[in-house]
Amino acid sequence: MTREMRWLLALACGVAVGNVYFPQAVTPLVAAGLRISADQAAVVITAAQIGYACGIFLLVPLGDRVPYRPLIATLFAVTGLGLAVAGFAPSLGPLFAAGVAVGLSTVIAPIIGPMVAGMVAPEQRGAASGTMLAGSIGGMLLARTVSGVLGEWLGWRAPYLVASGLAVVMAVALWRALPGGEPHTRQSIPDLLLEPLRLLRSEPELRRSCLYQATVFGAFSAVWGSVALLLTGPVYGFGAQSVGLLALVNVVTMVATPVAGRIVDRRGSDPVNLVCMLAVIGSAAVLAAGGSGGVGGLVALVLGTLVLDVAMQCGMVANSIRMYALSDTRRGRLNTAYMTCAYVGGAVGSWLGVRAHVLFGWRGVCALVALMTFVALARHLVAIRQRVNA
Repeated sequence: MTREMRWLLALACGVAVGNVYFPQAVTPLVAAGLRISADQAAVVITAAQIGYACGIFLLVPLGDRVPYRPLIATLFAVTGLGLAVAGFAPSLGPLFAAGVAVGLSTVIAPIIGPMVAGMVAPEQRGAASGTMLAGSIGGMLLARTVSGVLGEWLGWRAPYLVASGLAVVMAVALWRALPGGEPHTRQSIPDLLLEPLRLLRSEPELRRSCLYQATVFGAFSAVWGSVALLLTGPVYGFGAQSVGLLALVNVVTMVATPVAGRIVDRRGSDPVNLVCMLAVIGSAAVLAAGGSGGVGGLVALVLGTLVLDVAMQCGMVANSIRMYALSDTRRGRLNTAYMTCAYVGGAVGSWLGVRAHVLFGWRGVCALVALMTFVALARHLVAIRQRVNA
């Protein structure tokens, strides 16, 4: 893999993942534009995550069955079409349906991850996976920031239409740049789709990675799915671009994930997971102070989301490397099981986060973050104890 190819693929991950996250910054504008309540508009976030979870389950296994170049280019083209439909949606129903479709087809990063893992030496997988994740994080952060600014200037439809154009550009670029290749399996499509379920049943280390990521990513999604309600509500009274600006502060996460990958290459996944879980629980305490408003509250939100983002993403690197080590020829199917669980957790977390905010306020969201992460930490402590006693 050349340096240029590595960074092109990292950029592709960023563009694809950004499509799931930019609605988080524009839901207040969607509410105003469609004349619905803010909590109703927040379902567009859940729509993208539901579609993404379904796409991971239905489409990511095809990475082991279909050559990467036509698969990735086609998914980008379909994503561009779905985003264009969303940009012209007349009401919440069509927007929700288009959001699910976009989430379904923009599952390109989970296909690129296993592809890259097979293109580098085993001792370099942590660093390479960290680079792909850094690209995804960059897309996540910039998508929130740019969509918030574009939405304020040109209305909520503009971010969807701009994202549509970017997806089409990436489809053309990757069709030209990616090499041809042979699939890893000739397994029938139905068997291929059932394989992740069989792997979940037979691979305890895969189940452990799935639980960790589902709970921690659910906690992450609870915060980012409801922070727009806090920032644009009576406590702060900011505009939609404030969510993007808050996310942009966390650009340091792009630097942290390749470092975490190198640490995993040297020390293994478990120590990194432990530190990350403790950090997420600590971030919940810091974030709770953000509900008080004022300068102190803003500082708490910045620090809390920074710790949360770094910990979640570094933990994701550790979980991915543990999972990729299980097989050299079934990485797409392993990643399907892993990412499906992660995004089901994310969809549940974002929905619960909005419910917690409506019922209990911002501190209810922070309590939810701590509770979800404690589930992962309890399982991890059991795994450490089993290893010590073995």
